[in-house]
Amino acid sequence: MCQATHSRHMSEQSKQKASDGFGPLIERRYWTEFRNSEKSAREIMAYIQRNIEEFSPKTLASFEKEEGSDYTLRPGDEFHITILGPWNGDVRVLEVGDTSFRMETLEGHPEAGEITFFIEPVELFENALHFEIRSLARSRDGLVAVTYDKLGVGKKAQEMTWVEFCERVCQFAGGEAIGDVQVRTRYEEDLDRQTQAEAE
Repeated sequence: MCQATHSRHMSEQSKQKASDGFGPLIERRYWTEFRNSEKSAREIMAYIQRNIEEFSPKTLASFEKEEGSDYTLRPGDEFHITILGPWNGDVRVLEVGDTSFRMETLEGHPEAGEITFFIEPVELFENALHFEIRSLARSRDGLVAVTYDKLGVGKKAQEMTWVEFCERVCQFAGGEAIGDVQVRTRYEEDLDRQTQAEAE
């Protein structure tokens, strides 16, 4: 990933760090790999950054930019995300690079932590790209932990949202998918120290 830029202008809305949340730290990963893309990794990411709402299925989750330009993505930009069910929340852009961007959850979001979107070459395949969405977060509070994670209320909608997001990235790239979208979840006890330290 290239070096990111940082904004000095951010709203007063409080962020929700993973260390402020409840329950175990959870890493969720959603990714797709595809060959023979008609666009470069930078072209794909630049378009996603400008048009993130096009990749999210509106019946499950919709992005509405509340702070920032309609024509670019910059640190400090904020989005309101409407998620199927009572799981709406706001996020703020922390970093933006040529092939990645990272967001933090804000007060009231069902999760406390960060989410990163990135694209990179696939080592094992020639002319192939790997696009991934990775979140590292805890539940906001005990109620969310029980209903969202334990009972799965909202969790399935989240998974369906990011799986379709990945599928739409592959379609936009004009590439040939290498298998299905992959989903992996790891809980705190299975995370290495470096990953756990990212949440502090």
